Amino acid sequence: MKKITQDAGRKSLGEFAPDFAHYNDDVLFGENWNNHDIDHKTRCIITVVALMASGITDSSLKYHLVNAKKAGVTKKEIAAVVTHVGFYAGWPKAWAVFNMAKDVWADETGETAKDAHENSMIFPIGAPNDGFKQYFSGKSYLAPVSKEQVGIFNVTFEPGCRNNWHIHHAKQGGGQILICVAGRGYYQEWGKKAVEMNPGDCINIPAGVKHWHGAAKNSWFSHLAIEVPGENSSNEWLEPVGDEEYNKLP
Repeated sequence: MKKITQDAGRKSLGEFAPDFAHYNDDVLFGENWNNHDIDHKTRCIITVVALMASGITDSSLKYHLVNAKKAGVTKKEIAAVVTHVGFYAGWPKAWAVFNMAKDVWADETGETAKDAHENSMIFPIGAPNDGFKQYFSGKSYLAPVSKEQVGIFNVTFEPGCRNNWHIHHAKQGGGQILICVAGRGYYQEWGKKAVEMNPGDCINIPAGVKHWHGAAKNSWFSHLAIEVPGENSSNEWLEPVGDEEYNKLP
């Protein structure tokens, strides 16, 4: 087995606490971790269990979870270990470890980017937005939240998807309010710079303003679209947002 070496102690505390750095790098990792009386995989599991039982769920636990995965601990194994220890060390501690372990073993969960995006928000993604797909560059989804009093819809854009330039018309009132609930996207009014939208950001769109909104190139994006009541309201769909213009956005 490849010899384990460590220099984190000297890098972080070499001048401030040289003895501690020595014990950490040369004794704990240099001698103890290279002892073959326990195989490396078992030692990794024991270390995760000890940290969990002690309530240590900071970056040091993340480091040892990564080590455990590198040593061959599978998603099923770490899930069984943490569940078992949770009965003895405490259920909240198990939750804390699972929240980290999910990230470390993300490539084994089978969770798609779409699934991860939907799990990051309280609103569903909904069904493919086929009724309006001719007005979108890319795939979008629509989930009605309210159809009474005020129309509220959760609109989700896959990475790179955006709707065409469009205008909300109304004789009085009207317009739309956007509230980002997950991911990262953009809103842009004609003649102005695009505004980045992140969860919690709110955009008020008056009637008569030409605009578009959609996802960033590398991120899923969801916003609530709130229809502001107005007299003789209608939507006018216009030209798509050009690739050259869109691709300049960060």
